[in-house]
Amino acid sequence: MAKHLRIAGIVQGVGYRAAFAAKARALQLSGWVRNRRDGSVEVTVSGSTGALDSIIDWARRGPPGAQVREISIAEADDPLAERKFEILPTE
Repeated sequence: MAKHLRIAGIVQGVGYRAAFAAKARALQLSGWVRNRRDGSVEVTVSGSTGALDSIIDWARRGPPGAQVREISIAEADDPLAERKFEILPTE
């Protein structure tokens, strides 16, 4: 199962990507996270239903300093066959 997330608010410059990646790795999820030029953060994440529910709950709050205003969630193709989670460059 995989999800595509778009997180808006104060989510850049507060360690959101690194914290998301650490949480995703701890939950043994695969996928990627990156900043977008519009100030949002974009994620594609894949794993078990329980782990995805946990990371989505976390994404609604983010790390200290983040102020999540909006999160959109859509179904996605499985981003990676192997189990790793990456931080990608801004797009």
